[in-house]
Amino acid sequence: MARTSQSRAKDNATASRREEAREGSGKIAKTQIVDQIAERTSLSRKQASEAVATILDTIAQALREGKTVGLPGLGTLSVTETAARTGVRPGTSERIQIPAGKKIRFKVATTLKGNL
Repeated sequence: MARTSQSRAKDNATASRREEAREGSGKIAKTQIVDQIAERTSLSRKQASEAVATILDTIAQALREGKTVGLPGLGTLSVTETAARTGVRPGTSERIQIPAGKKIRFKVATTLKGNL
């Protein structure tokens, strides 16, 4: 099957985004983390990907259970309760009631903060 110019353009755009991420576009994606782990360890790229997925799943599960997650040298993730409050709907200025909920809080480690 012949490739269309649209699919080639999409592939080029994807490759360009990957190159930007490697060069420091301000954001690092999961794939770059996997690549770094694979390069720095004896793990294959697949094993590194599974390790990263397991770490992220473990962190997400702990937060869903209301636990605090400490990441030494990076910071601490915790779940905090938000109170119900009155807000204003943009555009209409209508007052609305925002229900109580939960949010994830990240506190940067002092060692990292001092090295920025």
